[in-house]
Amino acid sequence: MHYLERYAAPAAQLRRVLGRKIALSCWHHGQEPAAFAAMLDEIVARCVASGLVDDQRFAEARAATLKRKGRSSRVVAANLAGKGVARDLAAQVSESSADEELAAALKTARRKRLGPWSRGDRAASRQKDLAALARSGFSMTIARTVIDGAGDEDLTGL
Repeated sequence: MHYLERYAAPAAQLRRVLGRKIALSCWHHGQEPAAFAAMLDEIVARCVASGLVDDQRFAEARAATLKRKGRSSRVVAANLAGKGVARDLAAQVSESSADEELAAALKTARRKRLGPWSRGDRAASRQKDLAALARSGFSMTIARTVIDGAGDEDLTGL
């Protein structure tokens, strides 16, 4: 309960955290962690049934936070899947329009000082800037639009 008071978590992450705590306690007391597997399943099921743990609510909140930070939809989906959210739910909440992806790419480029926000020679660092945006999960079309076309009034205004 203390963990859930401090952190929002999907059911899979709660199971991992409690499993680690059980393993540590069993190691300290010389017991076998497998003996507590049924109890772990019961506790997680009770937390889900009572509404303390809700994967949908967690995924929506986490996706909104990551999108505000300028993360691409691919990174959002990967982050949610890494937290234990089902892949179909992660894909559903991480969907974004082309305009939202472009705005996120602009935020990322501005934060990382890529393209028009770089301090050096733009032409010399173009490939590195494109690669940085591609590693951040943006498509090459969006990366080229931001790196090559940024500086236009309509792009920097987003």
